[in-house]
Amino acid sequence: MVMKRTATAILSLLFLALSGLGAVRAQEFKFAFLTDMHVHSDSTLGQVERRLKSLPLAVELLVSGGDNVDIDNLKTADLLAGEQRLKSLKGLFDRTKKPYRMAIGNHDRLPRDLRNGNNDFELFEKTFGQTYYSFDHKGWKFIVLNSVETKDNHYVIGDKQLTWLQDLVKNTAKDQPLVIISHVPFLSVYYPVLEGRYTAADTFVNQKQVFDLFKAHSLKLVLQGHMHLYEEIKVKGVQFITAGAVSGNWWHGAFEGTAPGHLEVDVHGKDFSWKYVK
Repeated sequence: MVMKRTATAILSLLFLALSGLGAVRAQEFKFAFLTDMHVHSDSTLGQVERRLKSLPLAVELLVSGGDNVDIDNLKTADLLAGEQRLKSLKGLFDRTKKPYRMAIGNHDRLPRDLRNGNNDFELFEKTFGQTYYSFDHKGWKFIVLNSVETKDNHYVIGDKQLTWLQDLVKNTAKDQPLVIISHVPFLSVYYPVLEGRYTAADTFVNQKQVFDLFKAHSLKLVLQGHMHLYEEIKVKGVQFITAGAVSGNWWHGAFEGTAPGHLEVDVHGKDFSWKYVK
C-alpha cells in the first residue's frame, strides 16, 4: 500500500512538472512605444531617425502606435512618394536591429477619394503586413488592433476583426499579462479637458464591447495614440495611456503642454512602470 501511494505521488509530481514545461514565465524587459510620427518629408524622417538612435540600449522591443506616415492627405500623383516614405521608415526601424511591431493609424490609410472599403490599408499592408495581430514577448501577450476601420463615419473594430479577437482571448491563458495597442483610444478626456464637452468622437464606438472581452483576463495596459495629448486613465485595474506624439504638435513644438516624445515601459514580471521621454 505504501509503495502504491509513493508511486502515485511520484507520477503526480512528474505530471505537474511536465505540465509546467509549456508555461511561459513573465520576465523583465524594456520596450518603447512611439506613436504619431506623422512622417511627411525628409526632415521629419530625419527627426524620427534621431529619436530611434537616442533610445537606450536596454530597449529591446519597439512598438508603433500608428499615424506613421501621412498618406491619407496625399494627391494621387504624390502616392509614390508617400509609399517611398513608408519604405524609408521601415528601413529606419530595420536598422535598429531590434524587433518592432507597427500599428496602423487613420493617416496611414489611402486618401478618402481612393478608398473603397477593401483597399483602405493596402500601402500599410504592403510595407508592414497585417493591420491587426498579436505576438508574445517574454511571457506577455501584445494585441495590436486596427482601430481605424469605419462604420457610419465612426471608428470601429469591425466584425471580422472582432471575431478574430474573441477567438484570441478565448485561447489565451487567463493569467497571462496582456497589452493592447490601439491608435484610436478606448478612453480619452481630450474633449472635456480641451473643449469642455463630452463626445464619442475620436474613440472607437464599440470600445466597451471590446474591453468587456477581457473581464476574466489579465489585461494590464492599453497604449493609445491619435490625440497627441498625454493622458493616464486607470479603470478597473487597467492602465490606459495616451502617449502623446513623436511629432508633438505635428512637428511644430508642444501640443497643449505635451512635448514631442515617446513612452518607455519597464516590465517587471507581471508588473510594469513607465516614463514619457521628451
